[in-house]
Amino acid sequence: MKQLRVEANHPYMVHIGAGAFDLFANAYRPLLDNADRIVVIVDKQVAELHLPYLLAHLTDWDVRVLTIPAGESAKSVETFMACHSFLLSENCSRASLLLAFGGGATGDVAGFVASTFMRGISFIQLPTTILAHDSAVGGKTAINHKLGKNMIGTFYQPKAVLYDSKLLATLPVQEVRSGMAEVIKHAFISNEEWLNELLAIENFKDMTEDDLNRHLEKGIAVKAAIVEEDEFEGGIRKYLNFGHTLAHALEGHLGYGKLTHGEAVVLGMSYALLLSEHSKLAGFIRWSSTNGYPLHLLQEIHFEALLPYMKKDKKSSRGTLNFVLLERTGKPFVEQIEEQHARATYEKLVLQIGEVIR
Repeated sequence: MKQLRVEANHPYMVHIGAGAFDLFANAYRPLLDNADRIVVIVDKQVAELHLPYLLAHLTDWDVRVLTIPAGESAKSVETFMACHSFLLSENCSRASLLLAFGGGATGDVAGFVASTFMRGISFIQLPTTILAHDSAVGGKTAINHKLGKNMIGTFYQPKAVLYDSKLLATLPVQEVRSGMAEVIKHAFISNEEWLNELLAIENFKDMTEDDLNRHLEKGIAVKAAIVEEDEFEGGIRKYLNFGHTLAHALEGHLGYGKLTHGEAVVLGMSYALLLSEHSKLAGFIRWSSTNGYPLHLLQEIHFEALLPYMKKDKKSSRGTLNFVLLERTGKPFVEQIEEQHARATYEKLVLQIGEVIR
C-alpha cells in the first residue's frame, strides 16, 4: 500500500491501495475509539455497491449511516441541511466522527458538513472514484449554487484519506473517463514524461490495477505538494484549476450532473491549451475523442451562454476572465484574457474539434 503525507496546517496521511480500510482496526483505532458517535455519509449508489464492505471493517463500533443522493445533485443546500439534521437527531457532538464515503460530490458535501457542524468535527475521506483522488485531498469542501459551482464552502482538512482501490473495479466507463481527466490535468501542470505516457492510452480498460494506482499516486503527490505550499488558494493552488474555468461554466449552463466533472474538465483543458498555444493541443483532442469525451458539446453551445458563468469563476474579480494557462507542460500561470480574444479562441476550438470528430 502506498502512503503520502500531506503537510497542511493539520497534517494527515493518504493511503492508497487494496485493503486500506484495514487501517481502521490499527492505525486509526484511537480516533474511532475516542469518538462518541461515528456517522457514515454515503451516496445512494455507493451504498448499494459497497456499504457492506465498509461496515464489515467497522464492526467494533456503533456506526450510524445516512444515505444521500449520488452525484452533483447531492451538493445542494437541501442535502447539506439534511446532513446536519441527521447529526443532531443522532445526538452527535464536537467529539463525533464523520466518514465521507463516496465520490467527489459526497466528499465535498460531507466535508462541508464536518467543517460547519458545531463549528467543526473530525472526518475521514473514503473516496470511491478515480475523480476523488483530486477532491478528497487538499481540504476543499463545498456545495453548489444555481449561479455557480462550489460557491459555498470552506477549507477544512480531513484526519486521513483511505483510498481502497478495490472499490474502483465497479466504476462505469463514464466515471473512469471522468477520473482520468483529473489525472491528466495533474500531468499537464507537472510532468511532460508522465503526460506523454497518459496520452498514449487509447483505451482505459487496458490499464492494470497497478498502472491505475501508480497514476493516482502521482496525481495525489502533485496536489499534495501544491497544497502544502498554498493551502488556502492564495497563489499557486489556483494552478490546480487548469481547465476548470470553462468546465465549471459548462456544468452550470447544462445543469449540475448532466455532464460529469471530468468530462467538462477535458473540454476546459482543450480550450486552455488553445489559449496557451500549447503544442499538445492536437494530440490531446485526438486522445479525448479516442477515449469518448463529449467534444461535440462545444459545437452545440454558444460562447455567450458560458460567458456569465466564467465571469463568476473564483479566480476572477470584477467580471474579468482569468484562466490557468501553460507556458509549457509543467509551467502553469494565471492570465487575464480579453473577452474578444476568449470568444475568438472558443470559436477556433469548435472548428478544430469539428475537423477531428466529423
